[in-house]
Amino acid sequence: MRIANQSLTLFRWLALSGFLGLLAGCASMSPEECRTANWREQGMRDGQNGQPRSYLEEHREACGKVGVTPDARSYEAGRAIGIRQYCTPANGLEQGRYGHTYRNSCPPELERAFLDRYRAGYRVYEAQRRVENLTSEQRSKQYNLDRAKDDKTRDSLRRQLRDLDYSLRRARDDLYYEEQRLRP
Repeated sequence: MRIANQSLTLFRWLALSGFLGLLAGCASMSPEECRTANWREQGMRDGQNGQPRSYLEEHREACGKVGVTPDARSYEAGRAIGIRQYCTPANGLEQGRYGHTYRNSCPPELERAFLDRYRAGYRVYEAQRRVENLTSEQRSKQYNLDRAKDDKTRDSLRRQLRDLDYSLRRARDDLYYEEQRLRP
């Protein structure tokens, strides 16, 4: 009985430690980062990563727990530099192609050009995902066909594979078309 209680206590301790670790992982900055922060550099990094202006509030909340107040003026000065590096058409294309979420962080004068390329890149990302999903589904159906025991199941799987083959050809054509649209 004592061993069972010790195991239960250990399990609870491990669960609590894991939960606290998850909570700590959610903070925008660690206590040490808060204490040693160069707020201009932090703002620049956040801007380069496309963080919205409101991200400073997350730093304020995380750092407030250790008695540190962010220098908003320095942070904003750095973010203004970083966000201009982030909000380029070339970066918009890259962010879209990787399927990253746009957080409405670009200033109005840069946003249109950024979003035009972001949307074009995102269309390529979506087309690529469609090809990958259909290819995976095709492999799964082929696997099932290779192991099917009865004619009715095999016939059904063959029909599904023909339909998938057609859908996959169209998806590849769509991907090619979207990639061609990116070329000047």
